[in-house]
Amino acid sequence: MLPYGRQSIDESDIAAVAAVLRGDWLTTGPAVDAFEREIAAVAGCEEPAVTVTSGTAALHTAYAATGVGPGDEVITTPLTFFATATCAMWQGATIVFADVCEDTGNLDPVAVEAAVTDRTKVVAGVDYAGHPIDAPALSKVAHAAGAVLLEDAAHSIAGSLDGVPVGSLADVTTFSFFPTKNLTTAEGGAVVSHSAEILGAARDFKSIGYTRDRAKWCSQEDEGVWYYEVHSLGLNYRLPDVLAALGSNQLTRIAKFKKRRQEVTDRYNQGLADIPELVLPAHRPGADPMWHLYPLRIVDGRRRELFDHLRANAVGVQVNYIPVHHQPIFAELGWRKGQFPIAEAYSAQEISLPMFPSLTDDDIDRVIDLVRSFVRA
Repeated sequence: MLPYGRQSIDESDIAAVAAVLRGDWLTTGPAVDAFEREIAAVAGCEEPAVTVTSGTAALHTAYAATGVGPGDEVITTPLTFFATATCAMWQGATIVFADVCEDTGNLDPVAVEAAVTDRTKVVAGVDYAGHPIDAPALSKVAHAAGAVLLEDAAHSIAGSLDGVPVGSLADVTTFSFFPTKNLTTAEGGAVVSHSAEILGAARDFKSIGYTRDRAKWCSQEDEGVWYYEVHSLGLNYRLPDVLAALGSNQLTRIAKFKKRRQEVTDRYNQGLADIPELVLPAHRPGADPMWHLYPLRIVDGRRRELFDHLRANAVGVQVNYIPVHHQPIFAELGWRKGQFPIAEAYSAQEISLPMFPSLTDDDIDRVIDLVRSFVRA
């Protein structure tokens, strides 16, 4: 079975992990410090990133760091993995959905503006499939409401918009390093920002809420080196050195990964062009995506049949995503099918074709031939 996604691991990755295993640090240590500086550099940020144990942990940490709490509203997209919404709910926030743009599947600034209230705390956009959000427009809407723009960039590290790297487009940005993502730490994630205040709060939250920083202590005594203070609630989301070492080594090849993902996208585009039943991924001017998915849409109502046809021919495909507001947990809160027609139509038509750097041209051509033969049948 040809998978729809696959990690890209080579012998240098294995050697990097083995070096840590032979050393003195397995948990958070010097490899994490180095990886955090390297992630910040890719994101165009001066302050080191705050690394965590997963993309979900990154979202939870970012919401906590921006002060999201009970009574606040977080506006987000229904076309995402549900953690974009549920992590804000863990902080007590109310989720407000807004529809997406028909071309990119990204959060629509016009829909967000209509959803803003005086309780809006965060606008959380998702770089669907790797295409960056319209950050300038979303920032304008969010900031006019006194809110923060969060970019869920789980799909898009190393992408950019108008020359500005993903990580510097929003007030706070989260990354995921799951195996199928654009680089991996096996499991992991990160928070980046140009705000030292947000990063400080994020670092405290992911470190169980305690600090060894003397400048932050309430105690004025000359305490011993063992001393620490707990100033806020937090969780243990600390990334270990053994995983950070893998991430650092992956970063040395991220430009290569990006180039190949674009080549895969271009080959799919060329092979599937000019078929009326298909809509290919949008690519807006000024955007330089880091393609995580190839989200093909079939508009003749046969998505399930195409999905089954490809699976029957040993091609792994996926659907990204089931609209979040369709989930029972949100139905209980009053959200209903039909409220976000663009996101729902996108989801009903979408099928993610195989996409990873080691995908061969022959593999791509086989997928193209299977799609074309199905559509013409």
